[in-house]
Amino acid sequence: MPLLPIEQLRELVRGKKVAFIGAGVSHKRCIEQFVEMGARVTLCDQKKSLEEFGDYADTLRRLRVDLSLGEHYTDGFAGQDIIMRTPGYEYYKPELQAALRAGAMVTSEVELFFAFCPCEIIAVTGSDGKTTTTTLIAKMMEAAGRRVFLGGNIGAALLPQLGAVTPDAVAVVELSSFQLISMRRSPKVAVVTNVTPNHLDHHKDMQEYIDAKRNILLWQEPPCRAVLGYENEITRGMQRDCKGEQVWFTRLHETDNGAFLRAEDDMLCYAENGTVTPVVCRKDVKLRGLHNVENLLAAIAAVWGRVPVEAMHQVAATFTGVEHRIEPVRTLDGVTYYNDSIASSPTRTIAGLRSFDRKIILITGGYDKKIPYEPLAPEILAHVKTLVLMGATGPRIEKAVREHPGFAASGLRILHAAGMQDAVEQARAAAEPGDVVSLSPASASFDLYPNFEVRGRDYKRIVLALQ
Repeated sequence: MPLLPIEQLRELVRGKKVAFIGAGVSHKRCIEQFVEMGARVTLCDQKKSLEEFGDYADTLRRLRVDLSLGEHYTDGFAGQDIIMRTPGYEYYKPELQAALRAGAMVTSEVELFFAFCPCEIIAVTGSDGKTTTTTLIAKMMEAAGRRVFLGGNIGAALLPQLGAVTPDAVAVVELSSFQLISMRRSPKVAVVTNVTPNHLDHHKDMQEYIDAKRNILLWQEPPCRAVLGYENEITRGMQRDCKGEQVWFTRLHETDNGAFLRAEDDMLCYAENGTVTPVVCRKDVKLRGLHNVENLLAAIAAVWGRVPVEAMHQVAATFTGVEHRIEPVRTLDGVTYYNDSIASSPTRTIAGLRSFDRKIILITGGYDKKIPYEPLAPEILAHVKTLVLMGATGPRIEKAVREHPGFAASGLRILHAAGMQDAVEQARAAAEPGDVVSLSPASASFDLYPNFEVRGRDYKRIVLALQ
């Protein structure tokens, strides 16, 4: 009798020397799992001492994990059989490549899950829209009565749940470029929402970033499906990478092969073999913004034929969104506050601005990922009445806006804030009843916060505390 997937994983790691790079959320679960499976685990981390791990230090002691800490933490790679890479640790770093040449297996939590998962996998990547699209797919599958395992770049680590995954379940996985760059397996259904300049502080160049995204398609084996965003030139060009069925999603065109928004009656539809099936009317969609219509079309194209149309309609008409994505926080003195902290790039902020039917008060700026801000300037002039700038990119955004030919005539008011508290207070002072205030930074959070979630929650805490 063939071994169960969880037993195959146990066979792989038992008695092996395994190094984990960093103790992030997913690695904490996996370290415990690997120790229980008989691996000799070393944790390689920039923290200088066991005490710096806080409460987790007790777990590391209990599990008897070896430590390679501080400035030379990568010395712990030497002599390892397996190295578990965290997405944030670049695959092409010399230390990791040296370990690979020395015979270590370099892999990750997601890669091992893909290797052993017994059920169908649907995975989503792209610069924008990944999390909402992934969540919509999972909700549609659940509405159709399927057992869903949701993970990857969102949710819980999947590998520790491997023992519970049965062949009739479905795994719905969000994948970042950092996860995809070293992957040599692709999902049964692959979705690429769009590809725009992002993470260029981490990737060698734009081509490396695009190639990482292409990995979601390159290892597919028919029968398989690839869902590509038609409106984005790069994803449209990925058609030539497809190994099986390929379908589009598009908001601005009609297609005879995939999901689209029908112009004459504003219906989200699916076209297949000459038949067009309406799924839901745009006015019935609960999510704000045209970019979310695209996310919904992508999800419909991914689950088509696997989920009844009624389940797709039900999710579209009830799902209100994921935290930090144009999330309504509160209405105070007639002013509505939104948390769009996920917007860590200009394209994200542009999508957020376009989802409102009036000029808004925008809080923006943060850590500098070296992304150009010129494309954001005309959108700010068209959609913003008061701009509250903070963070390292504040001056760069201001420069792009002031140098735009339409600036003088726009009447845009620019304010400068020392931090989040100051930004919210200045936005409140500038607001009148009927106004919208949105935190949509167009920048990463790392100047002030460990991630966009912490930034969004701090903003919400401040907004909810306003008297």
